[in-house]
This record gives sequence, C-alpha cells and structure tokens, in this order.
Amino acid sequence: MLALLGFGSIAFFTVLVMTKRLSAVAALILVPTVFGLLGGYGPDLGDMMISGVVETAPTAVMLVFALLYFLVMFECGLFEPFVRKIVAVVGEDPVRIVVGTAVLVMIVGLDGDGATAVLITVSSMYPIYRRVGLNPLIIAMLLGVISPILNWMPWGGPAARTAVALKIDVADIVVPMLPAFFISLAGAIVFAYFLGRSEKRRLQKQEQRVVSEDEAESSNAAKASSNHEPRKAIEPRNFWFNLPLTVALMVGLATDVVPLPALVMAAFAVAVTVNFPNLRQQQERLEPHSGTVVMLITLILAAGAFTGILDQSGMVEAMSNNIISIVPESWGGSFAFVTAILSMPLLIIMSTDSFFLGVVPVLGDTAAAFNVPPEVIARASLIGMPCHSLSPLIAPIYFVATLLRTDIGSLQRFAWPWTVGMSFIALLGATVTGAIYTV
Repeated sequence: MLALLGFGSIAFFTVLVMTKRLSAVAALILVPTVFGLLGGYGPDLGDMMISGVVETAPTAVMLVFALLYFLVMFECGLFEPFVRKIVAVVGEDPVRIVVGTAVLVMIVGLDGDGATAVLITVSSMYPIYRRVGLNPLIIAMLLGVISPILNWMPWGGPAARTAVALKIDVADIVVPMLPAFFISLAGAIVFAYFLGRSEKRRLQKQEQRVVSEDEAESSNAAKASSNHEPRKAIEPRNFWFNLPLTVALMVGLATDVVPLPALVMAAFAVAVTVNFPNLRQQQERLEPHSGTVVMLITLILAAGAFTGILDQSGMVEAMSNNIISIVPESWGGSFAFVTAILSMPLLIIMSTDSFFLGVVPVLGDTAAAFNVPPEVIARASLIGMPCHSLSPLIAPIYFVATLLRTDIGSLQRFAWPWTVGMSFIALLGATVTGAIYTV
C-alpha cells in the first residue's frame, strides 16, 4: 500500500508538472499531501513536511545566496570578457557552441561539485545561447548527463558511499569503471554534436523564413516565438576585485573549508557592499531579480515538504523494497545488470544517501547469494546516476531551471530521453569493458 502511494505521488507529480496542469510549487505541496491523507497520515503530515523543510533549509540558503551573488556579478559585467573570449573561439556556430558547452561541463565539473559546475557553465554559456538564439535547455541537459558521470570519481560522493556501504576499496569500484567513464563522456560529446546540428538547421530555417517575409516584421516574430531576449552587453565594473573574489568562492565551494551556506552568504555580503555601496542602488539592481529568487526558494522548500512526507511516511523505503522484491531468482547470475537497471528508477525516487547507503547493501547481500562480487554490484549501482539529475526530489534541478528562466516540466520533457540514453550508454560501456558481467 505504501509503495503504491509513493509511486502514485511521483507519477502524479510528474504528469501534472510536465503537462503544466499545476505549477511545480503547487504540485510539490498538494500531491504528497493528498496521498498522505489517503495513507491515513493526516495528523502527522505537518510534522513530516516541517522535517523535510528543515533538512532542505541549508541547501535553500546556499543556493539562494549563490544565486544572489551571481546576479550581482551579472549586473557588474564580470562574465562579459569571458563571453567575448568564448564567442571568439566558438563563434556563432551552434555546433561548436554546444560541443564547447559539453567540454566546459567536463572541465568545471571534474571536482565533483555540481553547484560549481552549474554556476560556471550557466554563467558562461547562457548569455551566448541567448545571443545566438539556441535552446538554453541544452545547457541543462548537458549538465544532467555529464555531471553525474563525473561523480563516479572517488571525490564525487556516490563511489565513496558505495564503498562504505559494501565494505570494499573505492579503487576496486572506480578503476575498472574508467573505460566506461570515458566512453560515456564521448557519448555526451556525440549528443552535443547532434544537438548542435539540429539547432543549426532550425536557425537556418528561421533565417530563411525571415528573408522570405518582410524583414522587420519577421525578425520581431522570430524573437517573440523563440523566447530568447536579445542580449545587451554590460560594461564590466570592479573587474579585478570581483574576479579574485569569485575564484576564492569557487575554491571554497570545491574544498568545503567552511559550511557552504555561510560561505556564499559572506561572499554575497562582500560583493553587494563593494559593488553597490549605496543602499538605494542595491535595491534598484536586485529588485528586478526578486521574482527569480522567490521562485527558487519556494521551489526548494516545497521540494523539502515533498521529500519529508515520502520519507517520514515510509513510502520511499516501501518503493525500493517493492522494486527489489519483483526480481526473479532466475536472474541471479545477471544480478549486476539487474542492479544497473534498478538504479535508474530508484535514483529518481531516492536521494543518493538513501540509495547508496540504504538500498545498495540490500542489493549486495542479495547478489552475494548468487556469487556476484560486491565490487561488481557497486559499479552497477552507479549506472543510474544520470537519471538522478532530473529527480523532482533534489534541489539542483530547481536551481538550474531558475537560472535558465524555464520551468521544471519543460526541462524534464526535453532532457529525460537524453539522461536515460546516457545511463544505457554507461551500461553498455561498463559491459563491453568488463566492469559489469554475468557470473
């Protein structure tokens, strides 16, 4: 019963958001509340929601102040010289821009810090996408398929959690997965190439329509239909103060020298004071972005309420146990492949801690009965990480959507096929290189 309620909650939320019947904030609150009532948890729903919100609050604080910090940097034109440099390298060729985005994600995301990868990639590439007229959802998709693969590295988190859960050496997980790691990244480059080609054809057709009609009217219509505002260059100010400050912030985020919420709060306070010392000027510069900030924080806190109800009610645990229980014993020798396939839906409905520290040990014990080594199960459990990037239960997806000025439903509709495809590329790579095998 609990598993059915849990699956129903996630299914209804996904359908309502992707079909735009409800906003993400409303769906995150109403859907689990309704299913919690159906499960008889009415008197406890308030405490469950608050519990989830409390757990999410530090993440909300970190992301909101990080957003405010980079909004100040945008207003100061910090990224303008870099945008010009990147444009000089990639030009306005959609193929080169999209492939360049993929390469940038691989470089800045290698440290395993997804927040840093998102901030740097969106800050650098979103203005270029707006300028050329490319679909900015491509940025979100590339972050969603590349960053989780980079998190296979020992410092990324999942591999270390799995090693602890199964009591094995992390090197026994990561090293055999390196060939599949590079195959997956090559697959991401191929994705980027074909998306760039598709966007190039779309823009060429758009230009042909402009030429065939009245030039002024068609140009305005094209801009209106594409939803990409023309970008205005911003003259940099306080560049040699803002650049070292931003680099220091990135280093702090990557090394976790102090709690991340405290770090970004302090960075924002310094940045806004130095760049806009006049209080009226601060208000004028930040007020246009108030809607973006409010939407981000409401989304993250609402996601906390959603996860609070699903977790505290036992729905998450029931869903994972239900999925595991349907695996036939005859598949025992191929349990590594079963684990890889299961990791895709399980990482959509669970946090990485819940999956790698809670479910993977159960999968490992089951596999041991079929003589499947624990390190093989550990590698297989990493396969579903790209699917995790679009889970409605994690904060980063709301952060990316906010930065790209889009909604969660549009982002998920666009990126789901690619993230699932990346998981299967990773599975294929791990299979052909022998990291995952049948006993």
